[in-house]
Amino acid sequence: MTANVSDSAPDAAPATAPDSAAVALDRSRTVAVVGTGTMGQGIAQVALVAGHPVRLYDSAPGRAEEAVTALAARLDRLVEKGHLDKAGRDAAVARLHAAAELTELADAALVVEAIVEHLPVKQRLFADLEKIVGDDTLLATNTSSLSVTAIAGGLRLPGRFVGLHFFNPAPLLPLVEVVSGFATDAAAATRAYETAKSWGKTPVRCADTPGFIVNRIARPFYAEALRVYEEGAADPATIDAALRESGGFRMGPFELTDLIGQDVNEAVTRSVWDSFFQDPKFTPSLAQRRLVESARLGRKSGHGWFPYGDGATAPAPHTAPPAAPPASVTVQGDLYQARALVGLFEESGITVERADDAVPGYPGWIELPSGTRLFLADGTAADDAEVPVIHIDLALDFATCERIVLAPAATVDDASLQEAIGLFQAAGKKVSVIGDVPGLIVARTVAMLADFAYDAATRAVADPDDIDTAMRLGVNYPRGPLAWAEELGAGWVLETLSNLHEEYPTGRYAPSQALRRRVAAEQAAADRAADEQAAAERAADTAAEEATA
Repeated sequence: MTANVSDSAPDAAPATAPDSAAVALDRSRTVAVVGTGTMGQGIAQVALVAGHPVRLYDSAPGRAEEAVTALAARLDRLVEKGHLDKAGRDAAVARLHAAAELTELADAALVVEAIVEHLPVKQRLFADLEKIVGDDTLLATNTSSLSVTAIAGGLRLPGRFVGLHFFNPAPLLPLVEVVSGFATDAAAATRAYETAKSWGKTPVRCADTPGFIVNRIARPFYAEALRVYEEGAADPATIDAALRESGGFRMGPFELTDLIGQDVNEAVTRSVWDSFFQDPKFTPSLAQRRLVESARLGRKSGHGWFPYGDGATAPAPHTAPPAAPPASVTVQGDLYQARALVGLFEESGITVERADDAVPGYPGWIELPSGTRLFLADGTAADDAEVPVIHIDLALDFATCERIVLAPAATVDDASLQEAIGLFQAAGKKVSVIGDVPGLIVARTVAMLADFAYDAATRAVADPDDIDTAMRLGVNYPRGPLAWAEELGAGWVLETLSNLHEEYPTGRYAPSQALRRRVAAEQAAADRAADEQAAAERAADTAAEEATA
């Protein structure tokens, strides 16, 4: 499961939204949770604090009783923090019960399963539950990687079966993916959606596709970082710093997978890859496989990409030492998303000369006194250029980002590289210099995330707003990938991926048909607008000529 730790805290039971009251489960109805691990307890806490009677069951003897005790302790901590009053805590504990047998869940209006991620085990559980609960009971799985359709495949009433995918920790993270299997009734999906909403969560609807929304679209966040590492362009600490301090992500992929667990993250990646018939876009990383094989699973084992535990020191990212900036630079053409850099250079006392000999509509560049040109990353390698070139990685906001990542071509001499470093240091940025890898770090990651999101929206996995909401709330992305793509321009995404595809002709970076069609539609709309403008101008000219005739 992919999830960041949120800084938010749960509040007391939220009021049921008026528009959800008609279909959300009544607070008097029992919610049962099967499986009492971290996720099971978290889901039970959410339902309990929302006001439901909650019954916990676990096939391991004594585990349900232990979970009840643990949940009571969690509620005590909520009281200590002021998020729940003593009366609310006592009422919640009174509604919480352990079930010794599965048959004790017979009166549940909703049963949520949070057991081992093994298809036959889940199928057997729901086959047993269907013999016990009423026909109107909503059945739900919290699976993060298995097919909801397959889990429900053998049920007598598969229409009442849904996916309710919470993110860890469930009481803190707001997102819930409501997954409709192939046989799920619309009414059941709506009931599950409105119930999650009434619990104070932010539900999103999605189809039963490998990885659902978040685990499908998030794959490039990990995969591209691993690819850059495997190519020897940068170390894990520097890649993480680039995505945090330049890209604006809450955590870097290496520290995040250490938190999730390398075995868990790699298993999800492999599951999605297998489910998509080993599509090269989802290819797992050999480096991560070796990490798992060596039992370096992250925080839980004391070592992953980074060391943990007493006395452990995390490696620092590569940051260039201070360098002298040039007295002046020339800006050729339009820097687009990096326009803010010009003002920062001027504020630092560097003279910026502007030239207009760049081709309109094409990216501009920053030229150093030596003639070395600094271009924004576009998916090509700097060594492909005919002149000495340094590529600048994408930033979420060039005005406020803390770090700038540079990749010089082999033809760039050290004096020019030091001037480039000093230029950005003068603008208040830390600078990391990495190997000449096409697309650098942030640019290739964002381009791939955007393409995955366009593809998912076109394939009706979820609607665009739900996709962006899921990625912001489920994995704390600084911006939804579709909104980010709209700001950068779908054409930028297409060009970046097309260039990457040319550099790596494996199919991994081949732009999706959804992206190609989006760009074609935008170009057609722009052409129509230009034609209409030209026609209007011709008509105005004709009218003016007739008026003066």
